[in-house]
Amino acid sequence: MGYKVAVVGATGNVGREMLNVLHERRFPADEVIPLASRRSIGTEVSFGDKTLKCRDLDSFDFTGVDFCLMSAGSSVSKEWAPRIGQKGCVVIDNSSCWRYDQDVPLIVPEVNPEAIAGYTKKNIIANPNCSTAQMVVALKPIHDAATIKRIVVSTYQSVSGAGKEAMDELWQQTKAKYVPGTEVAPKKFTKEIAFNCIPHIDVFMEDGYTKEEWKMMAETKKIMDTRIKVTATCVRVPVFVGHSEAVNLELEKPLSAEEARELLRNAPGIAVVDKREPGGYATPVECAGEFDTYVSRIREDATVENGLVLWIVSDNLLKGAALNTIQIAEEMITRNMLNKAA
Repeated sequence: MGYKVAVVGATGNVGREMLNVLHERRFPADEVIPLASRRSIGTEVSFGDKTLKCRDLDSFDFTGVDFCLMSAGSSVSKEWAPRIGQKGCVVIDNSSCWRYDQDVPLIVPEVNPEAIAGYTKKNIIANPNCSTAQMVVALKPIHDAATIKRIVVSTYQSVSGAGKEAMDELWQQTKAKYVPGTEVAPKKFTKEIAFNCIPHIDVFMEDGYTKEEWKMMAETKKIMDTRIKVTATCVRVPVFVGHSEAVNLELEKPLSAEEARELLRNAPGIAVVDKREPGGYATPVECAGEFDTYVSRIREDATVENGLVLWIVSDNLLKGAALNTIQIAEEMITRNMLNKAA
């Protein structure tokens, strides 16, 4: 007997990717139910070669559902995740709502799968921020080998992380550049995003960091090690899909670039593309649609003791969201955490 899976937010970018990933990875589901808000009832979404119609979240009964994969925003998750969990259904939530709750595990399966066991307190598991997820996948093998003391990261985040409206805005502004006298005013972003970079994602906090930057710092500590010092600068760039990160590490123990390269080559979920020649590195274009996190430009930093520098690229809709969510459910099945035969 397989599993019964509900996808909340099935009409959004991440929700649709969740359906694609469930099918591509042949997740052992007997039934997949797409759910959305009342205004989206009947909207058709693809699941492999099937077409499914969205049902209403407000009236749906979660009794007997094994997994609820949720990507409908923090306000929806805050209201619905506890109610769904009380029905015995495991909620794997992609919003920021539950990431910092001590009773909710924050999981990247390649990094801290043992922490999934804490889900029983609320029947909720949190998915990290997309930028955090790809970074900790790449840093886990290095931390295990040489213990990371400090992380300095600058992100170059695609517009798909801000939703469909953001992607539309980039597209419309890009087209307008080629039509004299035509302008598309910023709506989703604070400034024009086409042919530009915006060093501002989410709201500003009192200390000058943005909420996106704070998320990366807090989540990395919760997932990997509370002793790691982290500082981040998050930038929105005119790329449709794929987040990139320049990461500078200070380690407790010596680790050469070649040793780090070999560790990463043998680690799960990572593809190393690191030739020291023109084009010998990964970019967002190559990573779009790929499950792996790509690591390039691995080199030693001589300005600090035991320093390394990496370039990390991943599809933010996949490893940063949909893929990680399904991997958590797969890990639970592998560990027989639901006490249900697959």
